[in-house]
Amino acid sequence: MWLLIFGITILVCIVGIIYLINAISRFGLIKKISKTWQRKLVSALILVCAFTGFMFWLGLVNAMAILLYVLLFFILSGIIVRIIQKMSGKKSDIYWQGWIAIVISIVHLSCAYYMCHAVTRTDYDLSSDKEVGELHIALIADSHLGTTFDGEGFAKEISKIEAQSPDLLLIAGDFVDNDSCKKDMVRACEALGDMNLKYGVYFVYGNHDKHTFNGRDFSAKELEDELIKNNVYVLEDEIVNVDNICIAGRKDSFESQRKDIFELLKDCDEGKYIIVIDHQPTDYESESNSAADLVVSGHTHGGQLLLIKYLGEFFGINDQTYGYERINSTDFIVTSGISDWALDFKTGVRSEYVMINVNQ
Repeated sequence: MWLLIFGITILVCIVGIIYLINAISRFGLIKKISKTWQRKLVSALILVCAFTGFMFWLGLVNAMAILLYVLLFFILSGIIVRIIQKMSGKKSDIYWQGWIAIVISIVHLSCAYYMCHAVTRTDYDLSSDKEVGELHIALIADSHLGTTFDGEGFAKEISKIEAQSPDLLLIAGDFVDNDSCKKDMVRACEALGDMNLKYGVYFVYGNHDKHTFNGRDFSAKELEDELIKNNVYVLEDEIVNVDNICIAGRKDSFESQRKDIFELLKDCDEGKYIIVIDHQPTDYESESNSAADLVVSGHTHGGQLLLIKYLGEFFGINDQTYGYERINSTDFIVTSGISDWALDFKTGVRSEYVMINVNQ
């Protein structure tokens, strides 16, 4: 499905380039060029230079995202200007469509860049009848080391989280991806090992953590070794009991062999507060009928871009894109992630770490 979406995106980009070449050629200075083919050539060169510059600065995926947003704003501003001109019966010598589109693109993408890079705190207050007392849970996911911060940057974010005095930290997958480097991975693991938490740090794999695609300088085994060396609990269809809490970590749903939720939780004491970490929010029906009290996930990046925010749910890929939902007696939380895969922009949602306060 995502390959189809990516293919459609490339096709839209090609059509968009043709549209934008014509749109750019209508700016005043370019319009003064006498021959049409020369105006189109200059416009194409401007577009190619801008796209190439963004590609070298932020990468191909980000350059494509910028192109799509600029295209969108050119189309929308063109529609708005035409409506105004038709209602007023007047035409202006100023190329309002182009200038409005450029200004909105700069403002929108600047805000989206900030929303992706400036990590915020999101709180959820839950209650439970179980004898768990006051419990403060920190949750992160989708750090994708190397996208918006390196190992040192991750360590700074971890220090902010530790300052909130959580009892435990849950990491819901995609800690690294194929663009991460070993130096950053090791430093990030050390930062987790330096945390002083009552119940420790718990980790499950996401769909990017194990799959290197020959694009990074460390293996999944080296990642696991570093996590374990730094006292992180790596859970693959396993449970850990600590005080009145049972923490269950699921294998990623992309794995061909993973336990169903009922098999995974069969040895959990249902008198304990049962937390399930599941990278992808795709099994709500089963999990809501299980003994789980809380299920936390990542993976979706909160939709990441406004244009694709609801595609996962529309096509039935994800049960939820972002936020909180209660089904039966189970609380579900999906975080937008502390960073992103490849993209440096978030619209409609911010990068975050989550604090879940039970019985506060």
